[in-house]
Amino acid sequence: MTYIFGNWKMYLNHKEAIALAQALKAVPVRNDATVVVFPSMLSFAKVTELLGDTDISIGAQYTQPVSAGAYTGAVNAEMVKEAGGTYVLVGHSERRHIFGDNEAAVHNQFVSALEAGLVPVLCIGETQEDIEAGKREYRLKKQLMTALKDVSLAGTFIVAYEPVWAIGSGNPCLPDDADDVHGFIRSELKQYTDQTVPLLYGGSVQADSMLSYLEKDMIDGVLVGSASVKDTEFSRMITS
Repeated sequence: MTYIFGNWKMYLNHKEAIALAQALKAVPVRNDATVVVFPSMLSFAKVTELLGDTDISIGAQYTQPVSAGAYTGAVNAEMVKEAGGTYVLVGHSERRHIFGDNEAAVHNQFVSALEAGLVPVLCIGETQEDIEAGKREYRLKKQLMTALKDVSLAGTFIVAYEPVWAIGSGNPCLPDDADDVHGFIRSELKQYTDQTVPLLYGGSVQADSMLSYLEKDMIDGVLVGSASVKDTEFSRMITS
């Protein structure tokens, strides 16, 4: 199985998100692919409605790990599940580095997603400073440990390796290097679960470069950012 996930981030307004969903509705998804898009919460319900009878699933970009109550502005995993969502991104670098989500917050979000019956997509990745300090493996080990330690991993989950220095830079991690890192991650995951965990690469993935990652032994799919909001580009990815 090949995984092709599109994170729409905050690139699209509501009308643009609807237009993209309508365009994707007519695209035949390749038989061997699991395709998921992650719209903004503003457009989540409408995109779910539009793509409900297609082979494209819907995920949330973020959920707050709290129960129902007096949490202004929050959306939790149960709400996403009820609204038709199947997946949720957890610990994306932009949440960690821009919004200040710490390791405890990532752990709690991961747990809440599993408990709600969503498939969490745990995002991990090192910064340029980590690489220069020789701490790439240390950073990845720590992010896995803090998210997964003491968690009952009976439910399905996915890990996405997204080197922070590559996201949106136009300078992706080279496929051979990414394959090596995914091999390291796969080895580390054996400490936490016996299940085979799908591993995705994310970081400046384009339609022209996607296959160079998918042909690698350790990489099961891609998490696409800006290219996923271009209907022609993303259509090429999910039909090729």
